[in-house]
Amino acid sequence: MTLSEIIQEDRIIPELKASDRWEAIDELIDKLVDGGALPATDRNAIIEEVKRREKSMSTGIGFGIGIPHASTDLIDMEVGALGRSSEGINFDALDNQPVTLVVLFLVPKGQFQKHLSTLANIAKRMHNREFRQALEGAPDAGAMLEIIRQANH
Repeated sequence: MTLSEIIQEDRIIPELKASDRWEAIDELIDKLVDGGALPATDRNAIIEEVKRREKSMSTGIGFGIGIPHASTDLIDMEVGALGRSSEGINFDALDNQPVTLVVLFLVPKGQFQKHLSTLANIAKRMHNREFRQALEGAPDAGAMLEIIRQANH
């Protein structure tokens, strides 16, 4: 799936409060719970899945991008959230630079190919400098979503 297929306006945080990757993961999962994309009863279990994956290797892939993700049997369709930090978040990124754009996504367990495909699609899109700069400069969640949608045309 692509970024525009898993991100909706109510799943975008234009200014993350998080100062590290663990807080960013919590904040983005809470956004998915608040928007009804994830049941509140599964919040902690899903956070543990994402953090377990993140502890194995940081998803800070460089260029100010973090893509925390996990597969879980607690969902039946892919979901995602996007957060932006104007100050940057310590993500233990590969290039040791702070992360300004965080895309969190979840895939149902057992859908390994879909998981890899989604990760590759998001990474490819986020590696485009003009796309990142547009997201970083957008005034609000609605504008960020429009940039994501336009990028798929």
